[in-house]
Amino acid sequence: MRVGQRMLASVDAVTIDGYGTLLQLVDPVPALSELAPGKSADAIRAALDAELSYYLDHSVEGRDGASLAKLRADCTAVFNEVLGSALTPEEYIGALEFEPLPEIPETLRRLRAHGLALAVVANWDFGLHEHLHEQGLRHWFDVVVTAAEVGVKKPDPRPFHEALHRLGVRPERAVHVGDLPTHDGEGAAAAGIRFVQAP
Repeated sequence: MRVGQRMLASVDAVTIDGYGTLLQLVDPVPALSELAPGKSADAIRAALDAELSYYLDHSVEGRDGASLAKLRADCTAVFNEVLGSALTPEEYIGALEFEPLPEIPETLRRLRAHGLALAVVANWDFGLHEHLHEQGLRHWFDVVVTAAEVGVKKPDPRPFHEALHRLGVRPERAVHVGDLPTHDGEGAAAAGIRFVQAP
């Protein structure tokens, strides 16, 4: 993730996408294979795909602790139904481990060294806060805004508006970094924020 020196000099804040820009999913198939012995890797991937499709349609429902627990239970039920397994939500969610993309820690240090405010603006549920804490990244960010907490997903500009409001930064003084031109680029543009494509 790179933001040019000239652009850094013209902004007060950088907002960063969550999945695919900041964090990535560690391959969960090995862990799920241990939890569901006898199931093939292909069958597990098919169940993961079905669960992901369900999650993407319902992620904004996980807006706080209680609703997140229900969302995770519902996602686990979709996975179990497709695979023919009987994992608990704790087992299934526990097998989904996230890690920072390799360049992220150094990039965050560099952005902070420029005196910039940092925010996450992500199409994610309330659990993103937990993942950032687990990966030692939460302290870098002044603000974390998830689509679930706002009630709408990018490219709707409202998650960006919420982040800028909480940062106290005008749109023209911010830049957003993300991996999806449709969600990140169009949403940033709608909020009046410059967009930088993540690798």
